[in-house]
Amino acid sequence: MSDWYTTFANSGVGSALAEQLGLPRPAVLRRYEPGQPLLPGPALVGSAGEGRLRETLTAVLRDAGVAVLAPDGSDDGEHPAAVVLDATGVTGPGQLAVAHDLLAPAVTRLRPTGRVLVLADPPADAGSPAQAAARQALEGLVRSLAKELRAGSTANLVYVPEGAEASVASPLRFFLSGRSAYVDGQVLTLGAAEVPAEEDALRPLAGKVAVVTGAARGIGAAIARVMARDGAHVVAVDVPAAGEALARVANEVGGTAVQLDITASDAAGRLVTHLRERHGGVDVVVHNAGITRDKLLVNMDAARWNSVMAVNLQAQLDLTRALLDADGVLRPGARVVCVSSQSGIAGNRGQTNYAASKAGVIGMVRAWAPEFAGRGATVNAVAPGFIVTEMTARMPFGTREVGARINSLQQGGLPVDVAETIAWLSQPTAAGVNGQVVRVCGQSMLGA
Repeated sequence: MSDWYTTFANSGVGSALAEQLGLPRPAVLRRYEPGQPLLPGPALVGSAGEGRLRETLTAVLRDAGVAVLAPDGSDDGEHPAAVVLDATGVTGPGQLAVAHDLLAPAVTRLRPTGRVLVLADPPADAGSPAQAAARQALEGLVRSLAKELRAGSTANLVYVPEGAEASVASPLRFFLSGRSAYVDGQVLTLGAAEVPAEEDALRPLAGKVAVVTGAARGIGAAIARVMARDGAHVVAVDVPAAGEALARVANEVGGTAVQLDITASDAAGRLVTHLRERHGGVDVVVHNAGITRDKLLVNMDAARWNSVMAVNLQAQLDLTRALLDADGVLRPGARVVCVSSQSGIAGNRGQTNYAASKAGVIGMVRAWAPEFAGRGATVNAVAPGFIVTEMTARMPFGTREVGARINSLQQGGLPVDVAETIAWLSQPTAAGVNGQVVRVCGQSMLGA
């Protein structure tokens, strides 16, 4: 599937027509392809105040083969593909002007599909109200800047507490790469963690076993493909009714198909037994399976409410708890990624059951994060916005087009955009990302 209007608006005839009629022309996003460079050009790295991360950021970029430009204007002839600002030295509102002074001229030179990434200390760790205010102000700056950028460029913010410096490299590479094409205007907080020193850039999940529920079609099938591309053996799970499509996906990725209704009373036990006996355990679990049964709350019967809660929320709770309790099945350094939704953050008319279930997923992830951290594992969520799938293709034309355009990138995302974010959160080097929610929504105008 693809966003038809984006494809049309970037064709010869479509481009001319869009210009004549004053229609938006969404950019063709820079998406990840194995073997491509981290960035298609140099990165400008600067700091506001006496930042503590600049040397680390520069070293990571250079190790990835990225040329680093100085912020002093000595490279005026160069157009950066990324601007990285270390704002860990900001101590009060007055220093925010330094961030403006660095970003404003740099952004005017940013290449198409460029990246802006700001790193700062968390407001919760501030030593004074003024310091907390300045750190929090960076969220407003980044979210607004993301709405101003054009040509498929994005801006995001990463909070890095003291002691979490070793966790920086993985999110830096993700947010600058094509993996994050549809992640825009987002805020992530890192934690201290033991991060592997090295990782296979092309196959970061080599040797891992990854369970993907709802894998027969749409986003689930895309997740299975990306996981397999990154080296994992995929255990593709879906309901028996989807058995034929599930088998096709599993065969395509060289994985294993497991027909399982995850709401069945014995589902958790059957999955645990399969993973123990067939694979010796599991490294990655992706809770992707989900359903919608939309109705206004006043017209919604119990069956619609209960079925959505059972699939979207209760099954995730039951399966995860069973894996945590099963001795040795969830391997050390495991990654659990749960699929929430933009609806769970912003709400959506006619989706009280769906939005409640997806908001519940976020609460579950945050509550479980400490237990996972204690095991050297992580649990996170992704919250997709408008993603172009067979399901959205069946929506009324007007509703579909409005849903696809009301974001900073002016287009719907693709299933692979969700899959890339999940695959990144599944990597061993993403150990410092725990209890977080990453929206894959192109910075939707709905919600935070």
